[in-house]
Amino acid sequence: MRGTHQVIVRNNRVQFKFEVSRNITIVRGDSATGKTTLIGMIADYERNGAASGIELFCDVPCVILEGPRWKRDLSFIHGSIVFVDEGNAFTSSHDFARAVRDSDNHYVIATRESLFSLPYSVSEVYGIRNSGRSSSRYPQVSRLYSTFYQIYDLNPSAPFIPELVVVEDSNAGFEFFSELFSQVGIPCVSAGGKGNVCRTVKDASEQSILVIADGAAFGPEMEGATSLGAYKRVRLFLPESFEWLVLNSGLIGGSDVADALANPSDHIESRDFFSWERFFTAFLVGKTRGTYLQYEKRALNPAYLQDREMGAIKGEMPKDIGVSL
Repeated sequence: MRGTHQVIVRNNRVQFKFEVSRNITIVRGDSATGKTTLIGMIADYERNGAASGIELFCDVPCVILEGPRWKRDLSFIHGSIVFVDEGNAFTSSHDFARAVRDSDNHYVIATRESLFSLPYSVSEVYGIRNSGRSSSRYPQVSRLYSTFYQIYDLNPSAPFIPELVVVEDSNAGFEFFSELFSQVGIPCVSAGGKGNVCRTVKDASEQSILVIADGAAFGPEMEGATSLGAYKRVRLFLPESFEWLVLNSGLIGGSDVADALANPSDHIESRDFFSWERFFTAFLVGKTRGTYLQYEKRALNPAYLQDREMGAIKGEMPKDIGVSL
């Protein structure tokens, strides 16, 4: 499934309105924040339709997945937004992760825990914000309006000078950043995978650390990463991926590049790409094949370390990192 899909679910007491654009959307929050209410309303509508007193508007089907027969039920669901409540233990299983990877659905999962088997984006972790009822003259009959908001602030602006750079991977992206920061005397190390980032930061002797990771799949690590501030000064730089940075740099021309960057959900089929990082890698590989910028993830083409090319990619990095790169 592709595209961005708006969902409106409402009755005479509450309305939820939000958009789903990636294959995995996470809704976080403690009890009484609205997660279970949302999924309960969709389940009620699925069972009873208009007789439930609930209205549901979406351009694709919205369905509930639950219970011990979830795998069988999911095999019959296609081209839908699948809602899963946190009471279902299967959401943290590798079986569920494989089922999500191989399906053509989008998933909205309500959970209080990080789901490490799923590669979801840092920008697709939401809380629920309520408004409308308390300001009404008649609160007992007014409707509560609920919307999603991003939990993590992805755009800090305070100047930051790192003593160390920790890069999630050990492939082309690490090679680029290692060369870039070596020019200003800042060491760069690979964490060897997103699951090792927090431990690498904690174990480092440096106190001011820049973390660079693929935001498209780093969502499960964010709770741990944001807690690192209790130990050290940590700045997170989380572009979709290194390949996304290259595509944004202007080095690769074409209207299809501009459109894919502006409207990625229209180009990314959920069955084909478990995360947007995989799409941007495949897209960059395809666009540069046979050119001097031919890209391979496992080893960086030295052409990307030339002055013009490095400068273009560097220009996509945050300006608040206070070193003269």
